[in-house]
Amino acid sequence: MSFTVAKFAEATKLALISIDSGGNIEFVNPAACSLFGYTLNEMIGRPITIIVPQRMRGAHVAGLQRASQGHTPNLGGKAVEVCALRKDGTEFPIEITLSTWRSKQGFCAGAVITDITERRDREGRLLRLASQDTLTGLLNRHRFSTLLAETLAAGMAATVILLDLDGFKEVNDTHGHLVGDSLLQALGVRLPYMLSPDADIARIGGDEFAVLLKGVSDPRIAYAQADVILQVFNKPFELGDLSLELGASIGFSLSPTHGKESEELIASADYALYRAKAQGRQSIRMYDATMRSEASARRDLRDELHSGLRRGELELFYQPQVSLPDGEIVGLEALIRWHHPIRGLLAPAAFLPALDQDALALDIGSWTLDEAAKRARELHSAGYRVKVSVNLFPGQLRAPNLIHKVANVLQRHSLTADRLELEVTETIALADDDRSLEAMSALRELGVGIAFDDFGTGYASLSSLQRYPLTTLKIDRGFIRQICNSTGDAAITRALIAMSRDMGLVTIAEGIETIEQQEALVALGCPFGQGYLYGRPMPFTEALDIIKREVRSRHVDDHQGAHVV
Repeated sequence: MSFTVAKFAEATKLALISIDSGGNIEFVNPAACSLFGYTLNEMIGRPITIIVPQRMRGAHVAGLQRASQGHTPNLGGKAVEVCALRKDGTEFPIEITLSTWRSKQGFCAGAVITDITERRDREGRLLRLASQDTLTGLLNRHRFSTLLAETLAAGMAATVILLDLDGFKEVNDTHGHLVGDSLLQALGVRLPYMLSPDADIARIGGDEFAVLLKGVSDPRIAYAQADVILQVFNKPFELGDLSLELGASIGFSLSPTHGKESEELIASADYALYRAKAQGRQSIRMYDATMRSEASARRDLRDELHSGLRRGELELFYQPQVSLPDGEIVGLEALIRWHHPIRGLLAPAAFLPALDQDALALDIGSWTLDEAAKRARELHSAGYRVKVSVNLFPGQLRAPNLIHKVANVLQRHSLTADRLELEVTETIALADDDRSLEAMSALRELGVGIAFDDFGTGYASLSSLQRYPLTTLKIDRGFIRQICNSTGDAAITRALIAMSRDMGLVTIAEGIETIEQQEALVALGCPFGQGYLYGRPMPFTEALDIIKREVRSRHVDDHQGAHVV
């Protein structure tokens, strides 16, 4: 070896090794000694198999024998990746390029060797990224879909369970995304612990998780596993000083009954999940064929409604609220209507359920709030002391910018806060107790009124009336309908009126349709009422005409009374 070549071999970081015809090492450079953990003297003259793992030595020796007999090496000149052995017995991956030649001494072989441990680690990380959710360590959506497709292609039955967290958005809004991420990681630990070891678990996006049960097509087994998942949420999640209680909604589908391909089966489970979420917290639903057609119709209706909002097809109608003793109009409740271009005038029940948690609900809620405030300002400017109440959507109450929106509406229309009242059903309020309390407290600080609508139909405890900063209690029409004939309804109504009065709340009885119902409520001490007896929901211009006539009539009565006196 020339002096220049020797210096190059000594300086390069590439490991260089050559062997003689007997397979013994005759040359090795410092980089190779360092790579394999030997000194120069420990390698020179030793068989090359000292760096070859035991399981590979037979194949290695056979290959050298073929090459020494004049056969062209299969790997000659090619860079290949194999495992090598260090002096301490540990294996590691290398890339080796082999060359052979003949000298005076006969057959010789040499190799250029590179340690590829870091490259393999990097490739392993990339492979994991391709199949693993980086936040929780669970499978990701792509890997889950692949596993499901492979399972179905193998002719195996499968169950797909999808779960969505109830209240996760509020955790992010209240405590920040770092806490939200920690919560997802905690769930990523709990789920595998609770489920069977052969269940494949994935986080497929946001706060949605999926479980694959291979070989399962029995709905009873699937439902039992879904119930186990719900039990994961029985215990609060402890994150530092925080103790967070969450629920989940679950939908599942079975192959081949609900789908023979992976995407079809996942879509079926997603339809079931949607139905479970609409049903309420901690619900489990199995897919059935009607869900797909209903979901399609609901999606079409949402698209139509979005266009209707943009084209100005929505309108607020108003129903009078009156003082029962004298008939004076004291308020108007704003109720949304849709002038559908084909189906005509639609009441809320015909289209609002299609919105559910959709972002369009927030857009319509914002429009409703602004429109009601505008009408309240018109009444104020005309000199009528009539407040306007408007219903909040569930998503509005949970939205972090609700207070900002209400404050902007009041400012935009130069409206004093006491002329606007926001109605919330007790079911919506109690669905997220702490968040609702925080939102309502902030609204009361603005001076806006807060009404509990349809009281008595949900699950609110009487103590909740004291907990929330309410101004108005609206007694559900269900108690008013038979108030003249049912002693039970009359007794409950009497108790609600007395309790509301003692707590300093305004009491409004809903659904009054007859003079007899009005007289019964007056006898029970109810101060205000609302119902068809005083007017059905109507356009604002008609409501304004009724207010004007009622005011003129009252002034005439006052004038005639003064003459009598």
